[in-house]
Amino acid sequence: MKYRIIIEQDEDGMYIAECPALPGCISQGETRAEALENIRDAIKGYLESLRKHGEPIPPPIEEEIIEVTL
Repeated sequence: MKYRIIIEQDEDGMYIAECPALPGCISQGETRAEALENIRDAIKGYLESLRKHGEPIPPPIEEEIIEVTL
């Protein structure tokens, strides 16, 4: 499953990762790679919790890439 995430660096240099499709699913790391690893774990835990409680799991993203020429 693929979910879109947003990664931003805060004023202290920490990387904050958030998954907009999963409200409240946020993690962080000292490096971008660490933030990616941590948000992956957070998403997995979030989805496992939804499944455990019988809640619907948001569908993964589907993207298409198009080329535009000017």
